[in-house]
Amino acid sequence: MATNKNKHLTQDDRNVIAIGIVNGSSKKAIADNLGKDKSTIGKEIRAHRYLSHKSTLSLECENYAHCKFKRKNCTVNCPDYSKFRCKRRDRTPGACNGCEKLKSCRFDKYLYKPTIAYEEYRSELVESRTGINLTSSEAVELGNTIKPLLLKGHSPYQIIAAHPELGISEKTLYNYIEQGVFECVGIANIDLRIKVKRKMTAKKKTIYKKRQDRKFLVGRLYTDYQSYVESEDITHILQMDTVYNDISNGPFIQTFKFIKYGLLFAVYHDTKTAADMVDGLAVLDSILGKSLFEQEAHITLTDRGGEFTDAEHMEKRDDGTRRTRVFYCDPMQSGQKGSLENMHRELRYILPNEVDLRSIGLTDQTSLNVAISHINSSAKEHLNGKSPFELCEFMCPELVQKLYEFGLQKIEKDEVILRPSVLTHK
Repeated sequence: MATNKNKHLTQDDRNVIAIGIVNGSSKKAIADNLGKDKSTIGKEIRAHRYLSHKSTLSLECENYAHCKFKRKNCTVNCPDYSKFRCKRRDRTPGACNGCEKLKSCRFDKYLYKPTIAYEEYRSELVESRTGINLTSSEAVELGNTIKPLLLKGHSPYQIIAAHPELGISEKTLYNYIEQGVFECVGIANIDLRIKVKRKMTAKKKTIYKKRQDRKFLVGRLYTDYQSYVESEDITHILQMDTVYNDISNGPFIQTFKFIKYGLLFAVYHDTKTAADMVDGLAVLDSILGKSLFEQEAHITLTDRGGEFTDAEHMEKRDDGTRRTRVFYCDPMQSGQKGSLENMHRELRYILPNEVDLRSIGLTDQTSLNVAISHINSSAKEHLNGKSPFELCEFMCPELVQKLYEFGLQKIEKDEVILRPSVLTHK
């Protein structure tokens, strides 16, 4: 009978869980042994298991070994498709430790390590009690919203009542103002119409640290990228990033570079959410078509920006098929996708920093296509004087033709303009 259901799992508890998984014990058996509820054990394993091997199959299909279609163009619409389900991995105990097929299995493998699980738990516990749940850019955006209202004499209650979309309580807004969170936009404690007396902590804290789930990085680190490229001999790599000037108002440019051809593509966004980035990748996927996209964007390398955290939906289409494999650069290592960063320097000739991009003519996808067309039409020294369009026309004419159909245009070299005026050039 459970006797310590309300206590946190200890390192020793996690060691027992790991032994139970290796032995193939059920979650209930492990829970009974520890005096816990089986749901606690299930949540622990699900939360802290990690992807130790990512399947190279397009789909996890039970019939892959005897596929009469030779595993080409796999989709969920295939008459022989049957979703692979593993009782040990997906149900109970919930991880692959101790499985006799672990070495030969071709599907995704998940392991549970008690030391890793305990460190993750400690990290999550500390993060949940540290700082404020805002990034610095979110603080600026929120501050710019409430500042004019405070200056008009509105109270935090009135602001929250009129703007429920802010998603915070009156008390939270008071705390943020008192802690100096909005000093970045010129809001001080004095701006409060009535100063509510609250007990302040001994040390003023203004830590801009968004609580974030980092599990999307498991199996997708830069070291994983290097190993995968080497083991699979990958040459078709897509690099992805975002470019913008105004974090509050946009516009936001989702950039892609086909490394093999030095070719740049970009998608225009008014906002910069994870869903926007998934949509942008889906736009490129639809332009090229499934087969060509999978060929030319076998791997997608990006940074760890908050807009790129939805790896699962970037990797897989709505029908469940895999379109790419996403990997992430190390923190503060933009040079790991330096090829795209170099292309951004050219993009900045047309879209300079510290200006309102809309005011110079960047208002939609059509105007962005103009900028990208001129960049891809300019001669590059590292391409021996060829332009990316010229190289791609020679090496993969199908790809460049798809981009032309979307709206990109090849510009005569003498007509190429790499200045902001190209956006209003007639």
